Amino acid sequence: MTDLEAIELRQSRRGYLGTPIPIESIKQLQTSIEQYNKTSGLSIQWIEDGRAAFQGFSMGYGMFSGVRSYLALVGKTTDVNLKEKAGYYGELLVLEATKLGLGTCWVGGTFNRNQCPAKVREDETLISLIIIGNVAEKKGFKENAIYKLAHRGTKSLVELYTSETQVPDWFSEGMKAVQKAPSAINQQPVQFTYRDGFVTAEVKHTDNHQPIDLGIAKLHFEIGAGGKFELGNKASFKKIN
Repeated sequence: MTDLEAIELRQSRRGYLGTPIPIESIKQLQTSIEQYNKTSGLSIQWIEDGRAAFQGFSMGYGMFSGVRSYLALVGKTTDVNLKEKAGYYGELLVLEATKLGLGTCWVGGTFNRNQCPAKVREDETLISLIIIGNVAEKKGFKENAIYKLAHRGTKSLVELYTSETQVPDWFSEGMKAVQKAPSAINQQPVQFTYRDGFVTAEVKHTDNHQPIDLGIAKLHFEIGAGGKFELGNKASFKKIN
């Protein structure tokens, strides 16, 4: 399965079977985690059994069931691109988990941070979690209902970018992949601009979750269009033929 095929297949899942993930799948994910940590300077951690962080009586915790394993996205607090990196490399792991037949879901605040066993040093910040686990082939009634409550309608392609001219096919393919990118409450806050062959991506707010969404959307665009973004808000894209 290619990354583009994984983008098409991926869906946020909130109901998990609670069973251990196959060892070979964990090894593949851990190999990638080690590689991405070296590349990014992050401290992404695999939590094999972190059920305690999702046990409670609040409505937020109740939106998930059967959670056992997840990724903890941790990095240096002083890293100005910390959230964007967390989004970018976290989504790379989401797509890899999808290829392995596993369900995933990004989680920002609906978990108990005090019960999360991730190792977070004094100079580090825990940005978010990505649940990874075994799921049923089809969503049940409850999971479908919660999914609809938590998500709004997907934006059309023309709402996601600005251009004063007709865009090339490669840009359109990139935007199709962006349209399928996960974002907090499916708000899709990342705005792309095409002008004279140059592409930039930005979010309005950099002091909340939006830089995470920026990193995810940039990755999806790279996969769809073929190329590489620089780090940062309003950063430019380089097309690779």
